[in-house]
Amino acid sequence: MYRFLFNYFVLLGFVLVLSACSVHDQKLVTEAAIAPLNDLDIVHTKIPAVLAEARKQPYAVPEEISCDSLLTAIQDLDDVLGPDLDTPATESNPGLIERGSKKAKSSAVSEIRNTAESILPYRKWIRKLSGAERRSKKVAAAIAAGTIRRAFLKGLKASKNCE
Repeated sequence: MYRFLFNYFVLLGFVLVLSACSVHDQKLVTEAAIAPLNDLDIVHTKIPAVLAEARKQPYAVPEEISCDSLLTAIQDLDDVLGPDLDTPATESNPGLIERGSKKAKSSAVSEIRNTAESILPYRKWIRKLSGAERRSKKVAAAIAAGTIRRAFLKGLKASKNCE
């Protein structure tokens, strides 16, 4: 009982401290804090339509194979998956303060997630019984299929000598 209360107050403290962060950081904190609801499969990640489509047929040749349509399809996947490995870095060399700040935020969000996840006893069993484990595997498979689809479309784009 005391451990639960301690974890709860630590979690609440982290949330309050990080509530002054940017909107992106607040989203990460919120996701970390609701981790137990994900484990119970009450709140779950919705798979975007572009990833669901990629999961069905990642190597399907598009009906229209123009440079513009390929670029649009790649951009749609970039919007969902984030930048690809070949995307040039926008911050070529961040300063020491920026790197330290980012690392501190990352550590704090990680601690919030760990604390929130430790609230549920027998977490692995709960995830299996609730279906959350199966759902997270589907999300991971959709992300992998989207990554493969993006690489396939980039290959098609390169074969057409598009810029």
